[in-house]
Amino acid sequence: MAVRVIIEGRVQGVGFRYWVAREAERLGVDGWVRNRREGTVEALISGDSETIRQMISRCHQGPPVSHVTRLTETDAEAPEHPGFDIRPTAR
Repeated sequence: MAVRVIIEGRVQGVGFRYWVAREAERLGVDGWVRNRREGTVEALISGDSETIRQMISRCHQGPPVSHVTRLTETDAEAPEHPGFDIRPTAR
């Protein structure tokens, strides 16, 4: 199972991607995270449904200096490779 999330709010310039990567490693989910040019953060989260729910819940909170105003989820294809990566900004 995999979910693509778009996270809006004060999520760039606050270490959000690195925080997501650490939380993903703690929970053992696969996927990736990246900034998007319009100021959002995008992530692909893959794992069992309960672990994905936990990761999404954590993304709603974010690191202490962030402020998440909205999180949008869509079903997605699981990543080709295991692990969790920080990707370059999407064009």
